[in-house]
Amino acid sequence: MSNLDDAEVYTKYDPDGMLTRIHEFPGVMLKAWQMAEDFELPEGYDQINKVVILGMGGSAIGGDLVGGLLAEESTVPIQISRSYGLPAYVDAQTLVIASSYSGNTEETLSAFEKALTTEAKKLVITTGGKLKKMAKKNGVPVFSFNYKAQPRAALAYSFLPILNFLQRLGLTGDRYAEVAEASAVLEQMARKIGEKVPLQRNPAKQMATGLQGRLTVIYGADLLAEVAHRWKTQLNENAKAWAFHEVFSELNHNAIVGYRFPPELASRISVIILRSVYLPEQIIRRQQVTADLLKEAKVRCHFIDGYGISPITQMMSLVLIGDYISYYLAILNETDPSPVPTIDFLKAELAGQQDK
Repeated sequence: MSNLDDAEVYTKYDPDGMLTRIHEFPGVMLKAWQMAEDFELPEGYDQINKVVILGMGGSAIGGDLVGGLLAEESTVPIQISRSYGLPAYVDAQTLVIASSYSGNTEETLSAFEKALTTEAKKLVITTGGKLKKMAKKNGVPVFSFNYKAQPRAALAYSFLPILNFLQRLGLTGDRYAEVAEASAVLEQMARKIGEKVPLQRNPAKQMATGLQGRLTVIYGADLLAEVAHRWKTQLNENAKAWAFHEVFSELNHNAIVGYRFPPELASRISVIILRSVYLPEQIIRRQQVTADLLKEAKVRCHFIDGYGISPITQMMSLVLIGDYISYYLAILNETDPSPVPTIDFLKAELAGQQDK
C-alpha cells in the first residue's frame, strides 16, 4: 500500500497532475466567475420560465449543483437533461444551456441539435469541438474557456458560469460575495488537508485510508444531494472504486430496510453522511437516526460537515474534501487518477458500431 506521506508516490501515480488541478480549484473559481461576468448575454434572454441544462458526467455536475443550490429560490424550474433527446416542453420561453468540456459529447450534441430546431434561447459552455462549431454556425452564444484538465476537474467552469448567468437573468440574488468567501475558505482548507500535511493530522488522508477496500455510499440532502453525487462520481473516476449515493429523506423510505442482507457485506461498506448548517432540523434528526440504524447493522458510518458561512461555501467545501479523499484513495489503490480507460473504450466501441 502506498504511503500518503511519501512525496514520491504522487509523482509516480499522478503523472498528469490531477493534484495540481485540485490545488487550483479555489483560485479558478474566481477566474471562472469573472469570465462569466464579462460574457455578454443576448437581449431578451431574461424572458424565460424554465431552464434546461444539457450535459453528461463532469460537464453536467455543475448544472446539478446549481439546481440544488437554487431549488428553493428560483421561481422557474431548472432541469438537467442527460439524454440524446430533448424535453418536449422546450419552447421560446426556455433557456437551453449545452455544457460539454470537450464539445464532442455524443448525447449533448444530439440533444443540442434538437434544441436548434426550437425557438428556445440557447447558450453553449465548452472548450471547443463539434459543439462550438455547431453553435457558431447557428449564431448561438458560446462561453468558451481554455483549461487543460479532465472534465470533472474543470468544475469551476461548469458550475460558476451557469450560476452567474442565472443571477444576471434574475433567477437568484447577487452571489459574488459567497463565491469570494468560498474561494478563501477553500484555500484555507487546502492547507489542512493537502498532501504535505501528514496522515496523523490530515482528516482527508485518514478517511481515504479507511475507505480503501470498501464500497462507499454517500448520503446527501437538499443542497448537498448533488454534492453526494459529486463524491460518488469522483470516487468512481479518480479512485476507480465502487461508490453510490442516496438522498434524504427518500432513503429513509427504502434504503434503510436493506441494511440486513447479505450480512457479509456489512463489514465491507462505509457510509458517509454529508451535513450542513443549512439542512432542516428534520433532516438532521433523520441523519442521526439513520446513523444509529447503520451502527446497529454493523455498517461503518461517518459524518462530514461543511465549512464556512454561505450555502455556496458549505457546498464547495464538501466538494473539495471529497475531491481530496478520492484522490488519496486513487494513490492508495496505486492507480492514476486522471485517465478513464473504460469510458474511452466504451466511446471507441460505440464509434466503431456506428461506422459499420
